[in-house]
Amino acid sequence: MDTFTLMRSFRRIVELGGLGKAAEDLDLSAAGLSKQLRTLEAHLGTVLLQRTTRRMSLTATGQAYYQRCCELLDQLEQLERSVHQESQRISGKLRVNAPLSFALSTLSPLLAGFLEAHPDIELDLVMEDRLVEAVSQGFDVSIRLAPALADSSLIARRLASLRQVLCAAPAYLHRHGQPSSLDDLAGHALLHYSLSQQTPTAPGQDPRVTVNNSLMLRELLIAGLGIGWLPSFLADAALADGGLVQVLPGHEDNRQVYAVYPTSRHLLPKVRAFVDYLAAHLPAAMGRDYQP
Repeated sequence: MDTFTLMRSFRRIVELGGLGKAAEDLDLSAAGLSKQLRTLEAHLGTVLLQRTTRRMSLTATGQAYYQRCCELLDQLEQLERSVHQESQRISGKLRVNAPLSFALSTLSPLLAGFLEAHPDIELDLVMEDRLVEAVSQGFDVSIRLAPALADSSLIARRLASLRQVLCAAPAYLHRHGQPSSLDDLAGHALLHYSLSQQTPTAPGQDPRVTVNNSLMLRELLIAGLGIGWLPSFLADAALADGGLVQVLPGHEDNRQVYAVYPTSRHLLPKVRAFVDYLAAHLPAAMGRDYQP
């Protein structure tokens, strides 16, 4: 039994002065509305309306119940309106997880614009390269860089694309020569990002250096320690100023930038606003990287 529905029906009967007009207003049959009234009275164990063939009137108990009904239903309507309005506000704490190097180099310049546009947002940004479980860790949005994402219960929206390029410092290539094929990498010092499934190593050859942060990897490559893969958002500036040279330009690997968030029929406005903002601004911020 839906008590609030019965209360609303009772209120309309009283306000409109009879079952016929109230039934029409509520888009119900007179018989259906009369059944609702009987159900409410049976539930309360009292008579609310005295009914005759010509008119109906409130009993003393019905009058008191009607007044209290109006107060409660008005409060409920006000509460529902307040909750609805609050649910449409772009506000509250937004917990975001993103890879450290991507957040520092590419994401951070965009955050000021988002926060200025939405002053009621409290951003909690956690930067780490290790892949985390978004739901169990309480994140509203996780930014992930991958060729593709495995099927899961999460929603994934592709925001942009990027390239993975093999790089080395000119000084290193001057000393050790420019490889002309992937097989030639077997004779070179190779640097590896440990959290990537991608590695330039040849069978049986271990990397000279392994690091778990691609910003550090870029600095080691610029220092001339070897050859390694870099995402284009980190490599492009060094390639442009000559700090790095692309090795084997025909061998690039494409990755996607995804926003991942929990499945929900009612996506929170703060999450929708953040993901929409990234989708609109991230491709241009990534410069030479491909548009979505």
